[in-house]
Amino acid sequence: MVIRRGLLEIQAAVLLFGLAGLFGKLLPFSPLLIVLGRVFFAGITLGLIIHFSSLTWQVKNKADLILLLSLGPLLAFHWVAFFQSIQISSVAIGLLSYSTFPVFTVFFEPWFFREKIKKRNIGLAFLCLFGVYLITPKFNWHHPEFQGVLWGILAGLTFSFLTIFNRRLSQKYSSLVIAFYQDALATLVLLPCLFWLSLSLNVRSLALLVFLGTICTALAHTLFIKSMSFLRAQTAAIISSLEPVYGIALAFLILGERPASKTIIGGLLILAATIMVSVFREEASPE
Repeated sequence: MVIRRGLLEIQAAVLLFGLAGLFGKLLPFSPLLIVLGRVFFAGITLGLIIHFSSLTWQVKNKADLILLLSLGPLLAFHWVAFFQSIQISSVAIGLLSYSTFPVFTVFFEPWFFREKIKKRNIGLAFLCLFGVYLITPKFNWHHPEFQGVLWGILAGLTFSFLTIFNRRLSQKYSSLVIAFYQDALATLVLLPCLFWLSLSLNVRSLALLVFLGTICTALAHTLFIKSMSFLRAQTAAIISSLEPVYGIALAFLILGERPASKTIIGGLLILAATIMVSVFREEASPE
């Protein structure tokens, strides 16, 4: 019963994470403004959750505070790259190219934590690269889908750094507290864009921004963290790999986006590589 609850919570969280990508098409704003709305409403929601829970806001030392402050701008850039990828190409290309982040992580993590790189991960990286090759229709900078792939890979690269640094912070702090500080700092970093970008809000766009920040970000993050109390990390890693699958399916149902056959094949290779990377990584981790 407890495991079933954990599975339902993580499936709901991953579904909401996948749904978030569609807002790059649903909202008629610059990615900068979309991310500003996302982190603003997510920060408020997470702040309320922390306030009414037993979690503490206190940062233990100056080094942790500096790291938390530096990750806010990185989070902002990551999400801007993610929505930029989707806006100029498609939800499928944006989600699949971003999904390369576990491969980046297994190469950079050993460097940060002084661990050895596994040879099999090199092979999986090549499998992932071949998948990226298949989802790229033309290797031409002026082609919007090629630009979308590059922005998506950049989103994956920056997310891998977030994952690595959050690994260090999560040993001392709740993931919800970490997310709150990062959202708050990302909001402050992005606020100046209101001086040069026009933001014409109506009821629909405001409702979408609130939904993106509160439901697809804060609630999804909370559900994901709660599910980890009941599930093995390996199970969570495999289910998390379904994010692009859910996102592409929702884009088909809501936006009518139909990915090309090469995109589907390439996406399957990327997902296979990232799932295997996640599984091998958890098997190598101490219990």
